[in-house]
Amino acid sequence: MVNGPSQSDQKQALVYFARLGYAARGIVYLLVGGLATLAVIGRGGQTEGSRGALQWVLGVPLGDVLLGIIAAGLLGYATWRSIQAIKDPDGHGMSASGAVIRISMLVSAVTHTLLAFFAVSLIVTLGGSSGEDGSSQSFAGWLMGQPFGRWLVGCAGLVLIGVGLALVSKGWKAKFDCYFDMKTATQTWAYPLCRFGLAMRGLVFAMVGGFYLLAAYNVDPDDAGGIADVFNTVRDQPFGPWLLAFVAVGLFAFGMYSVLESVYRKVKPGG
Repeated sequence: MVNGPSQSDQKQALVYFARLGYAARGIVYLLVGGLATLAVIGRGGQTEGSRGALQWVLGVPLGDVLLGIIAAGLLGYATWRSIQAIKDPDGHGMSASGAVIRISMLVSAVTHTLLAFFAVSLIVTLGGSSGEDGSSQSFAGWLMGQPFGRWLVGCAGLVLIGVGLALVSKGWKAKFDCYFDMKTATQTWAYPLCRFGLAMRGLVFAMVGGFYLLAAYNVDPDDAGGIADVFNTVRDQPFGPWLLAFVAVGLFAFGMYSVLESVYRKVKPGG
């Protein structure tokens, strides 16, 4: 009789899967920030969101293979986020703040699962897919079509703003320190990068939440948007190119933070 994998083997596999997930998320944000930065300096990049970045990957040599790996990683990240939310290996508890964190992890699991399926759909259709903005507007439109839909869209906006402010706080106070197993010499250069990246991603989240509030106020889901809309809004401000470069570099820094998580984060499957 052949025995199946032991519980220890299953946990170790989940650790590898989670680390692949952090790396995949990091690659997506490195592409988002890197392409936007290239666009600012006129080197052929594009100011797109995460879906636009995945569409760009399809155009490089062996792009479908790379997309497949990224999709697997994103599913790994979604699985890990689900475990974090349900089993609570990081010990957030069921206090008000802990519950909010765990709910946000479930939302993250859903969004990254959808992003993984989007990557797979690009491979199957060879790029024939809608952009990220359409996704945000479709979700806002679906919420608007539900009972009390206007209020649901508004609540979604408030949640996004809350998550954004929490990320800013996490970066400002370096709250990620307790989850990292990193040598002091590495922390010297890595922690400022992580703090900047988290704060910038938080500001982007808050702006996306503001778009949802605007959509609720105007009862118009077309006012909702994603990262690409944040780029466009920032670019239209005074000193727009400089501000856009600042945001793009910040998202690139968040990508580096996520890649560092894939190596140094303490991953405890629990159970």
